[in-house]
Amino acid sequence: MSAVPAVDSALDSALDPAVAALLRRDPAGLVAAVVQQHDTGEVLMVAWMDDEALHRTLTTGRATYWSRSRREYWVKGETSGHRQWVRDVRLDCDGDALLVLVDQEGPACHTGTRSCFSRDILPRDLEVTRAAR
Repeated sequence: MSAVPAVDSALDSALDPAVAALLRRDPAGLVAAVVQQHDTGEVLMVAWMDDEALHRTLTTGRATYWSRSRREYWVKGETSGHRQWVRDVRLDCDGDALLVLVDQEGPACHTGTRSCFSRDILPRDLEVTRAAR
């Protein structure tokens, strides 16, 4: 598991300490960020944020995440053009997940689909049982 780099305090205007105190981070210093289209409620993707990514998101209005595989920050849509304009950010009751409400331009998923959650895995027999309730 790769650790998130320390942010140079001379360059950092830092996440508001009151907000930072509410976060319950994983051992790598990350919090899950569930990304949802603000007006339809469609769940688009899940990504990861540390304090710096959240600070950048809150101050720029552009969704910024920490890439665990590339070990770097990325602004959604910076290279693809499929930008996420942040409308609101909410923290769950446990402080270990964020809900990022965005206005999504184009597909959110790296596969080119609107949502990363396009694969239905619920067996049909369970779906019929659930619908009958």
